[in-house]
Amino acid sequence: MRRPFALLAAALLTGALAVPASAADGDEKFTIKDPRITESSGLAASRQHPGIYWTHNDSDDGAYLYAVDSATGETVATITMSGVGSPRDVEAISMGPDGQIYVGDIGDNLGGTWPYVWIYRLPEPKNLRDQTIKATQYVVKYSDGARDAESLVVHPKTGRVYIVDKNEKGGHLYEGPARLSPSGSNTFRPVAAVPDLEATDATLSPDGEHLVVRSYFGAIAYDWNGGKIKKKERLGVPFLGQGESVTYTADGKKLMYGAEGADSPVEPQDAPGGGGSDAPSGSGSSATSDGGGDGLSGNLKTGAIAAGAVLIALLGLRRLMRRG
Repeated sequence: MRRPFALLAAALLTGALAVPASAADGDEKFTIKDPRITESSGLAASRQHPGIYWTHNDSDDGAYLYAVDSATGETVATITMSGVGSPRDVEAISMGPDGQIYVGDIGDNLGGTWPYVWIYRLPEPKNLRDQTIKATQYVVKYSDGARDAESLVVHPKTGRVYIVDKNEKGGHLYEGPARLSPSGSNTFRPVAAVPDLEATDATLSPDGEHLVVRSYFGAIAYDWNGGKIKKKERLGVPFLGQGESVTYTADGKKLMYGAEGADSPVEPQDAPGGGGSDAPSGSGSSATSDGGGDGLSGNLKTGAIAAGAVLIALLGLRRLMRRG
C-alpha cells in the first residue's frame, strides 16, 4: 500500500499547490482574439471576475459588450444591452461602485454636432455567459455646447460620472450630476482643464485618488484631488497602433493600454506610484506581502495552507488503513 499512498499524496499536494487560472492578476500582455472585436475602443477591469476585461467596438457595432479573458485573449461572454435603442458611437466603458458597468455612447465623429449623447448603466453579471441584460439609459448634454468625447470615468466611491472631451488642443474634465437621472437630461459642466493631449480614454484608480488620461501616443497622470485635478507626470505609452483605451488593473498596480484593430494587443505598464492599496476586496488581486511575515504571495500562502491540510488528512487516512 505504500506506493499507491505515495502517489496519492503527490497528486493531492500538486493540486493543492497549483494556482488556479481564476486567480490570475490580469496584469500580463494579451491579444484580443475575437474576430468580432475590430475596434476595441474602451477597457474596464472586472471587479467580480479576476483577469477579465470588458470591451466594446467603436461606432455603431450594436449594443454589445464583450468579456475577454486576459489569460487566453478569448471572449468568454457577450452581453447584449436591452432598453438602449441603437447605440451611435460607443467610445468608453468604466466600472462604478456596487458592481455597475457604465458605457459611454459619447463619441461624435461629426465634430460635436449631436445635441445630446448617452450613457448606459447595467449590473456586471455574476455569471459569465452570453446573455441579454437590461440597461438604464441616460441623456447627456454639456453646459457649453455639443462636443466629441471618448473618455468616461466613474468615481469608485461616490459613483459620480465624469467625461473628458476630445480636442486636438486639449480638452476639459466635465462633471455630471451627483446622481444621473433616467428622465430628462443630465448636464455635464467643465471643472478642470486637461491640456496638452487629445484624449482618447481615461481611467480612475480603484482607490479614486489618481486619474490617467491617454491620447493616441501619450498619457498624463493626475492627482484626483476631489475632482480639482493636479498634473502629476507625463507617462510613456506603448505603441500598439491606434491607441484608444486604458484601464487600471483591479488591484490598481498596473495600467493596461489597448488599441483598435483586429487581433489588437493589450499591454501593461506600471501605474504611477504603484497605487491601489484601497482596491475593493474580491478584485482578484494576488499581491505579494508588503512586509513582515514570510513574504509569500497570497496564492502561495493559500497553497501552503491547503498542502498542510492535505498532509493531515493523508496521515489520518494512513492510520485508518493500518488499523484495517
